[in-house]
Amino acid sequence: MLKVLLVDDHEILRQGLKKIIDYNFTKVVYGEAGNSAEAIKLAFKQPWDVIIMDINMPGRDGLDIIKELKSNGIKTPILALSMHPEEQFALRAIKAKASGYLTKNSAPTELVKAINTVLNGKQYITDSVAQILISDIRNENQLNSHSILSDRELQVLQLIGKGLSVSQIGKELSLNVKTISTYRAHILSKMNMKSNADIILYAIKNELV
Repeated sequence: MLKVLLVDDHEILRQGLKKIIDYNFTKVVYGEAGNSAEAIKLAFKQPWDVIIMDINMPGRDGLDIIKELKSNGIKTPILALSMHPEEQFALRAIKAKASGYLTKNSAPTELVKAINTVLNGKQYITDSVAQILISDIRNENQLNSHSILSDRELQVLQLIGKGLSVSQIGKELSLNVKTISTYRAHILSKMNMKSNADIILYAIKNELV
C-alpha cells in the first residue's frame, strides 16, 4: 500500500494529484494538508512513502517546511512542487533536501516517474535541473539576481512583487513589521535596487509572481 502526503493550499490541485496517482498506483492512502501546521503535524503522525509539497503557500512556504522536517529526522522523500520554472526554485529545493522538483505544468507521466524514482531511493533530477546544479557548483549563477537572496528574503521579494505592503507581508508570514522592513532593506541592498517599484518590476520580469 502506497502512503502519500499531499501538501498544497488548493484543494482542487490536491484532488488532481490524487486522480493521477490513483490511475497509476493501486491501494493508495492519502494524507492532506493545506498549510504548514497541518503538514508538519501529519508528517510526524505516521510514516509516509512520499510527500508531495507545494513550495508556494501562504505563511511559511514549502522550503521552510522541508527544512524543518528534514532537520527533525523525517527520512521520507519529498517532491517539491511549484508553479515557477525550474531555474527559479529547483536549486533551493534540492539544497533544502527535497528529493526532486516538479513544476505544476509537468505532464502526469513526469509525476509518476518522479514518484517511482524516489520510492526506489533515488533523487529525481531532470536534465535541466542537473544543468542548474552543475552551474551552481561552477559558481556560474548570475550576480545581483535573486539567487543571492536567502529563502526568506526571496519570499518577501515575491510578496512585494504581488503588491503587498510591509504590514500585509508581516501578517502573511506571522512576522513583525520591523523584521519585514529589515528583509526589504536587505533585498534592496543586495540587488542594487531603490524602491518597491524596482522589486515589483523584477519579480514580474523574472516570473516570480
